Amino acid sequence: MKKVILFLLILFLFSFGCQKKEDVIRIGIAGPMTGDQAKMGMDFKNGASLAVEEWNGKGGVLGKKIEMIISDDQHDPKQAVSLANKMVNDGVAGVVGHFNSSCSIPASDVYNRAGIPMITPGSTNPQLTEKGHRGVFRVCGRDDQQGRVGADFVINYLKLKNVAVLHDKTTYGQGLADEFRKFLRSEANVVFYGSIVQGDKDFKTVLTAVKARNPQLIFFGGIYPEAGLLVKQAKEIGLNVNFMSGDGTIDPKFIEIAGVSAAEGTYLTFSPDPGNIPSAKGFIEKYRSKYGETGPYSIYAYDAANILLAAIKEAGSADGRAITEKLHSMEFSAALGNIRFDEKGDVTVSPYVVWVTKNGKFVEYRKP
Repeated sequence: MKKVILFLLILFLFSFGCQKKEDVIRIGIAGPMTGDQAKMGMDFKNGASLAVEEWNGKGGVLGKKIEMIISDDQHDPKQAVSLANKMVNDGVAGVVGHFNSSCSIPASDVYNRAGIPMITPGSTNPQLTEKGHRGVFRVCGRDDQQGRVGADFVINYLKLKNVAVLHDKTTYGQGLADEFRKFLRSEANVVFYGSIVQGDKDFKTVLTAVKARNPQLIFFGGIYPEAGLLVKQAKEIGLNVNFMSGDGTIDPKFIEIAGVSAAEGTYLTFSPDPGNIPSAKGFIEKYRSKYGETGPYSIYAYDAANILLAAIKEAGSADGRAITEKLHSMEFSAALGNIRFDEKGDVTVSPYVVWVTKNGKFVEYRKP
């Protein structure tokens, strides 16, 4: 009897060891899926999901189905690092994410050690690609580019001289605010420079201090939950000046929080309207049919996922280092147009334009 049991045990272990590996290729999707920035995370998830569904509908990649591992970092850097380690252990071939620069930068260290590429749809802080990690890419632009466009608009189009600068103390928010401030140079005066705390709800104290300095414009580096409240509360205390922010604010939630009337006339820096890009038409139609209106970063997540999967296909392998080399060497046909990465992992062309809020919607600014 003991010999029979031993034989069966050996047979089981042999069979288990010879089992074929799971017939899937995993990719990670990381962003704030819950909490006050969940809208951005869900836009990421939906955009990437649409790309994966299209690939799986055509048989997947390398003859295998693609499986997404959705990770909610709650825009918390520590949570982002924890999830990055988990995704590495789960065997992802690459990652689409994260959204916040404060999450992407520490998480990139984890992916770099593991040799796994990451493509962020929305992290714009220059530090991310300045660290020298070969497997780090972004399909969006950088804050030094965005800050220059915003400052140029204030100086040359609005022709303002006195500016207040606020930020939310995050890697993204303070980084963008400082880039904007830097490019003002001596052509405009920063009459107030200060910060708020992300997650707070009452900013009237700092806005009262801003009002006392008589600025002609407030520039805010941060995300839409706080931007909306700043605009709303500025109006409530009689601080009726121009307001400008960046890509983290250009979401319908900003208008919802601020109110249509208070948001009217606010300026935001972002990339051109995808609705005017012929190659984006198919994506927009499919996305709206499945999920409703596109978010600002839906198309970026869609392109990031498609680029990652195309690199896996061309590499002929799910090995992260092989995929990374393809990401560096290829030009990708994307919904946003042709995309190529430079040696740092930045896109070689990253246009920013100014948008303005009109009648409860964002429209590209056109000089009168």
